[in-house]
Amino acid sequence: MAIQISFGGEKRQENRTVAVGIDLGTTNSLVAYVGADGQPHVIGGEDGAMVPSVIAFDAAGQLHAVGHRANAQLLTHPERTIYSVKRMMGRSAQEIVHELGMLPFRVHTAQGSAAVRVEVAGQKLTPPELSAHVLRELKRRAEAHLGHAVDKAVVTVPAYFNDAQRQATKDAGRLAGLDVLRIVNEPTAAALAYGLDKKPAGKIVVYDLGGGTFDVSVLAMHEGLTEVLATGGDTHLGGDDFDQLLVATVAEQLEAAGITVRGDATRLQQLRKACIALKIALSDAEHASVTAEIVAGQRVELTFDRKDFERLIAPLVEKTLGPCRQALRDSGLVAAELDEVLLVGGSTRIPLVRRKVAELFGKAPRGDIDPDQVVALGAAVQADIMTTGRRDMLLLDVTPLSLGMETVGGVVVKIINRNSSIPASATEEFTTSVDNQTGVVVHVLQGDRELVKDCRSLAKFVIPIEPLPAGLARVAVTFLIDANGILHVNAKDVRTGREKTIEVKPSYGLTDDEVLRMLEDAFDNAEEDLNFRLYLDAKTEAEQILEATRRALAGAAGPRLTVDEREDIDGAIAGLLAALRTEQSEPVRKAQRRLNDATWRLAELAMAEALNSAVHDPQLPAVLAQAPDPAAVKPDHHGQRIK
Repeated sequence: MAIQISFGGEKRQENRTVAVGIDLGTTNSLVAYVGADGQPHVIGGEDGAMVPSVIAFDAAGQLHAVGHRANAQLLTHPERTIYSVKRMMGRSAQEIVHELGMLPFRVHTAQGSAAVRVEVAGQKLTPPELSAHVLRELKRRAEAHLGHAVDKAVVTVPAYFNDAQRQATKDAGRLAGLDVLRIVNEPTAAALAYGLDKKPAGKIVVYDLGGGTFDVSVLAMHEGLTEVLATGGDTHLGGDDFDQLLVATVAEQLEAAGITVRGDATRLQQLRKACIALKIALSDAEHASVTAEIVAGQRVELTFDRKDFERLIAPLVEKTLGPCRQALRDSGLVAAELDEVLLVGGSTRIPLVRRKVAELFGKAPRGDIDPDQVVALGAAVQADIMTTGRRDMLLLDVTPLSLGMETVGGVVVKIINRNSSIPASATEEFTTSVDNQTGVVVHVLQGDRELVKDCRSLAKFVIPIEPLPAGLARVAVTFLIDANGILHVNAKDVRTGREKTIEVKPSYGLTDDEVLRMLEDAFDNAEEDLNFRLYLDAKTEAEQILEATRRALAGAAGPRLTVDEREDIDGAIAGLLAALRTEQSEPVRKAQRRLNDATWRLAELAMAEALNSAVHDPQLPAVLAQAPDPAAVKPDHHGQRIK
């Protein structure tokens, strides 16, 4: 199967409306589509195919950047740069309380709600609202590449995402202006990307270890039918946890050496960046070193051995193997019956992970498609299936957790068992336990424990009934799980025919009114938002130029300017500061051009000073000996006058 990457500069006009596939990841996100050639392509940009799932805001709480530009702000303003949002989707603050201390931004429970909220400059934003910014960036990339509007998508989620997390993902899609055609489990999408649906038959296990989540699925392929036999995992285990362990270990070593890291958000982010680089390097080398400026003006060399790193993360890797064994048992298979083992997610590049997976399943896993891209490619295949019908196949996913209802004594009656193929439907009849009841409470729960207190509450409502002696009333409760894995519940009084139907809205998601309000706000303020976004872009560039100019003036070049040159620069700086107060992009751009013109002489003097210092630097020969081949260095197309 030919897999291609299409970059943003290569804009093409498709003669058909294309639905895209989106991998909304914890660390990075991607968008892909199936072209007229019938093959899936990842859509990239000048900065590559991967879009970091990072959202940056300015001091006023306005969106500043998404992706790579937002990533850069982590080191300067970590308190308003948000990442790892996927780990918060559909969850309460209590569920992520153990890692809040590692996050530089504020996460809390809003008054009267169990929902997670992230506070940025006085605003309280939900995870779906934050994820919508990432989805809009992916949508923008797709539209720029395809040459037409994109409003339909298949979005992937971990197989072990529960109803609340799936609903939160759909809400994020709606806020981003996308009609989410299907929520697809990531392992299933990976199998589609490998083209395994084209095999006559086969049994496959997909081991998916990403930045924030882990899941495993056992699939069976039968000539056009992809059936998920079993699934398992942990929605709170991934590469982020490896990073946190490494950060905590190195932080202890630094503090023993007198460098305090914990409690300082900026230092912590510098250390986190260095530890991620160490982790990546250790996938290819037995030893790795990274130099980082943890404290301003003080560079520290961090060195780690692969063996030490593997000892550190071994318990977490072992934690992934339990769900693998359980999924095999649930599928009724043994490892010897498997035809393929597929690796998905960037964390599967770690050698220890690959060795453990090979040992468990008794065969070398496949990783011939980039594990970071395989899910998006598979989502694109599924989107193509749903919009063109040119593949004759059926996708049968499963529900990861049992769904049931509370009965007398706080006991849960399972109505749809875990690992049931979806779409799925089941009905149970209930009666009353007290004379003359006028209603029956339908309390919907998710989980595989026997008691209500041990399961997750999804919804609660009352179906009115006729008052009768205990045991005579009959209420039929039907659970229907749609193709997205989202639950619909119907309760009917069998005697009177009175019924009530709801789409289960998790208590940690957004209500329809909230989603509608946000969409209306987006439409009503579209022009104003665009103008302000243009101003923010101009403001960012202007602030960089102002800072560079101030540094140059304070250096050796400043005193060498004539009085007229200095007055011209001071006037241009004052003009740019005044333009910034207008909050309009055009005055800022105009004032910026004036400052550029006024600083030509200063730039020349600063460059001369820099060259003079470099030539007389005693370390110059050693630096030149280590310099890279100029032909191997990729050019930066975003030049600035003074850095």
